[in-house]
Amino acid sequence: MRKILSLFVFSFSFLVSFAASKAEADALYEKEQYKDAAAAYEAVLKNEGVAAEVYYNLGNCYYKQDEIPLAVLNYERAFLLDPGDADIRANLALARGKTIDKVVPPSEMFFVTWWRDLTNCMSINAWTITGIVAFILMLVGITIYAFMSQLTLRKIGVYGAMAMLVIVLIANLAALSQHADLTHRDTAIIMAPAVTVKSSPSETSTDLFLIHEGSKVEILDGSMKEWLEVKFEEGKQGWVPVSTLEII
Repeated sequence: MRKILSLFVFSFSFLVSFAASKAEADALYEKEQYKDAAAAYEAVLKNEGVAAEVYYNLGNCYYKQDEIPLAVLNYERAFLLDPGDADIRANLALARGKTIDKVVPPSEMFFVTWWRDLTNCMSINAWTITGIVAFILMLVGITIYAFMSQLTLRKIGVYGAMAMLVIVLIANLAALSQHADLTHRDTAIIMAPAVTVKSSPSETSTDLFLIHEGSKVEILDGSMKEWLEVKFEEGKQGWVPVSTLEII
């Protein structure tokens, strides 16, 4: 009992501390002291842990200072934690629109786009709750089917249970997909003003093309100490120095 009480007190203290620290950062933002607010939000993330709302507010601070690469980076981190948030999506699109490289992603099968949009319509926590609620309702449907004698109720029970089973499966797959994205961070944002992409991990290798700050890349090979093989959203790939980008 004492351990449970101690855990409760610690959790409550943590929440109070987080709220107080974030409130201070919010106050600086409202006063349009964006540089100080950004430092305060960075401290909240470092000391209190990550949160989509804090990354979003931090992105806003950098956007107000015209620090577009940092704005894109933090909006992307917020999106990773809460892809269903409309404000995060809108501001990320706005920040991307101010980057130099205008990327047209390659076309993909419609069901791939459909599944990604469905997966990203809610956060991992929301999908988890949806799955739990659907599972409970599925059990209720099975119970109705098993113990009710009226045919109409039995049909409602069995069809309802089948529908809830589909929702349970979708919710679990969506939550697992988002968990994989959170666990395996294989995307990054170019932070250097301009980077020459190389054909191999060497300064003397062939120059392929130029990429600018704020562009998003997928990491293909991270085995080299000072170089990363990356693929850009439009499909091109090559090698860039580790120091030129930041992992989302």
